[in-house]
Amino acid sequence: MTEKIKFEEEDVFGAMTLDVISKANKFNQWMYQTIKPFCKGNILEIGSGIGNISNFFIHDNFNIFLSDIRANYCLELERKFHTFENFSGTEMINLTDPDFEKNYAKHLQKYDTVFALNVVEHIHNDELAIQNCHKLLAQNGHVIILVPSYQSLFNQFDKELGHYRRYNKTSLTNVFSKSSFEIMHKQYFNFIGIFGWYISGKILKNKTIPKEQMKLYNTLVPIIKIIDKSIFNLMGLSTIIVGKKTL
Repeated sequence: MTEKIKFEEEDVFGAMTLDVISKANKFNQWMYQTIKPFCKGNILEIGSGIGNISNFFIHDNFNIFLSDIRANYCLELERKFHTFENFSGTEMINLTDPDFEKNYAKHLQKYDTVFALNVVEHIHNDELAIQNCHKLLAQNGHVIILVPSYQSLFNQFDKELGHYRRYNKTSLTNVFSKSSFEIMHKQYFNFIGIFGWYISGKILKNKTIPKEQMKLYNTLVPIIKIIDKSIFNLMGLSTIIVGKKTL
């Protein structure tokens, strides 16, 4: 299988997954509310996809620039949000571009917040990706990274989506250690999701998240949020780290 064919197949499964998750309004809002306290000023989203999380930022009047590595997603984002005054535009941005500083010169040191949700696990050189996020931030800017948790959960979903790895707080902190970030916050997110991911991906070997499963999960989000709080976010399907640019 050539790299081009592999990339196209991952895009198909990725698009199907984004579409399923787009219907999970309560889940998306929960994720947004989890990272919102760390967001400030001029914002850049890396890997916006079809705007499942972007939508909340737009409607909360954050000034935000959206990006993705795929042109078709950027066109969709422009179509969805071009009428909003706080939408700053969209562009294809590759965090591991070998000429990153040259090709994205207009974005360097521009943003007060850069966030990437379920993006870094798709990038082979994750350390370089975080280093380039540092270059995009103004002094004292925040970077927010959310990635899938626990390598032991790596399964058919991960393979079809083109994930290189899964993380925990320690391994993601090690990636951050290669850049000049002060770690502000660490947590796990979505404990109950672990069981659905394991059963659907590891046991049933589904290639995408089943629509009915996501629909049921979305309905149960109010209860699932309480469970996360009750265990103090000590475990979860996702790992979140927030860093501050100090140098």
